[in-house]
Amino acid sequence: MTAENTIKTTVTDNDVVLYMKGTKEMPQCGFSSRVAGVLNFMGVEFQDVNVLADETIRQGIKDYSDWPTIPQLYVKGEFVGGCDIITEMTLSGELDQLFETNGITYSKDAAEKIREANG
Repeated sequence: MTAENTIKTTVTDNDVVLYMKGTKEMPQCGFSSRVAGVLNFMGVEFQDVNVLADETIRQGIKDYSDWPTIPQLYVKGEFVGGCDIITEMTLSGELDQLFETNGITYSKDAAEKIREANG
């Protein structure tokens, strides 16, 4: 199976997928840590994919999304964005709306706490 097929299967078989450096338990870079931290804090169930474990996936995900950086968040098979975009969407409430629209379970209280802490 090609990297593209593997990625396509992963993002369509899981509601929320984070391609990141490291794992959700042990992120290996600050940007991956921030996005995984937001998702974990908000109680979102997500599949983590460690791009450091597989060079073909690490390059393949950049080609797949046409986005040059890691982490990359996918919701219901759609590319949402990287660290800066997810941070902005969390603070604006857009991420809540995206989760609600797609039937993704998350803690609205936790989302509010993030916004309060960064307001």
